[in-house]
Amino acid sequence: MTLRIAYSPCPNDTFVFDAWAHGRVPGAPALDVTFADIDVTNGMAERGEGDLLKVSYAVLPWVLEEYTLLPCGGALGRGCGPLVLTREPGAELTGKTVAVPAERSTAYLLFRLWAAERVPGGVGEVVVMPFHEIMPAVRDGKVDAGLVIHEARFTYGTYGLHCLADLGEHWESTTGLPIPLGAIIAKRSLGEETLRLAAESIRTSVRMAWDDPEMSRPYVRAHAQEMNPAVADQHIGLYVNEFTADLGESGYAAVRGLLTRAAAEGLVPPLGPGALAFG
Repeated sequence: MTLRIAYSPCPNDTFVFDAWAHGRVPGAPALDVTFADIDVTNGMAERGEGDLLKVSYAVLPWVLEEYTLLPCGGALGRGCGPLVLTREPGAELTGKTVAVPAERSTAYLLFRLWAAERVPGGVGEVVVMPFHEIMPAVRDGKVDAGLVIHEARFTYGTYGLHCLADLGEHWESTTGLPIPLGAIIAKRSLGEETLRLAAESIRTSVRMAWDDPEMSRPYVRAHAQEMNPAVADQHIGLYVNEFTADLGESGYAAVRGLLTRAAAEGLVPPLGPGALAFG
């Protein structure tokens, strides 16, 4: 059996899937890997493309009829949320143009929840662009602010930018929950046995990466888009944690909390009973 999987070239995903993608996980199915940014994989999920996908938690309400949320492999955590960046500290965003990485990303969902409280009158135009283009666009004045993710929290200072808001900090302070960012989903039609094998294969791949981090370095560096190795290590340290191995009670609570709150604001469809249950 070969499973079609799509995940990003970011260090956390290549670190997590290195052992499985290279056939080092005993008994695991072979993987046919496609690399794609999160906006692309979200669209793939909505079209039913791929057996396994790394997607934004924000897209789950639209895809859980065909896909199930796996209890591992994703990105949740603390101190790792999206940032709102501007050229000047304390900038006002009312009526301004904001660049975001995807309209159905968790980052944008967190931004909309934050802006509903903190930006009277609302922002102006929202522009979707690849996340690696956002900081240059803010620096060059093409947009007034940018919503950034991943390693940008380590590098935005090199662009002369300022952090207007840490959306993860805002989420944690108002909910006490970790920040749900990226999820691994799998097609329900694969069947219970294959779904459980996929979940166990991810857990084993994560443990193998933790046990021997050097083994994954060539794969991480080959796809890290010229990222500084030290930044790549910081990225992995931030986004690959205990929730990657198992969502656990607090992980599931965070996902339910985000999507329930977003549904109450009319930002996503409400989840049905048991929608997040694995299988």
